[in-house]
Amino acid sequence: MMNKLHLSGLWGMVFLALALFSGCASISPYAISEGELERHLQDVVRDYDRTQLKNGSPLSLSLDSADVTLGPDGRDVAVIDVRGQVALNAFLAKLPVDIALKIEGAPVYDSKEKAIYIRRIKLLESSIDSGFFKGDLAPVTDSVMRVVAQMLETMPVYRLDDTNLAQRMFGMVPLDIRVVPGRLEFVMADK
Repeated sequence: MMNKLHLSGLWGMVFLALALFSGCASISPYAISEGELERHLQDVVRDYDRTQLKNGSPLSLSLDSADVTLGPDGRDVAVIDVRGQVALNAFLAKLPVDIALKIEGAPVYDSKEKAIYIRRIKLLESSIDSGFFKGDLAPVTDSVMRVVAQMLETMPVYRLDDTNLAQRMFGMVPLDIRVVPGRLEFVMADK
């Protein structure tokens, strides 16, 4: 009897979740704010830097700020404005360089990874400030953009949390995201 009650309660939760997913298209059951993406991006960069240092990389990377704007001017893009430091650790010295990048790209949901990546990246602004150079990164833009693009291709700006029941259930159904001003909304995928 107890198992039947437990199973019927579980099925009730599943049907409730499916009802939420199939609800009105204008209401999204789950959205991610710009602030959540900013916090997650800073955590990802911090983890990436730790991994690089453990693997013996002489470069370290840190973010002072990450400002994400979703859906500017009603477009389906994210604008990411980051400021931080890249430091070369060489010969018992740390050579820091302040860097600022403003990029634009399309948020894409990868259902296998249950993660959101930024693709089709375009550089909007760049600047660098070190003891040796100050100004626009135009002379090294291609190299910088290759590094940024590779980082964003492999590091999601958001990943569904499998330890959270609601997010785990979202990951079980075919989803897509749509960009609206100020947030990303999970919606049922058109299949």
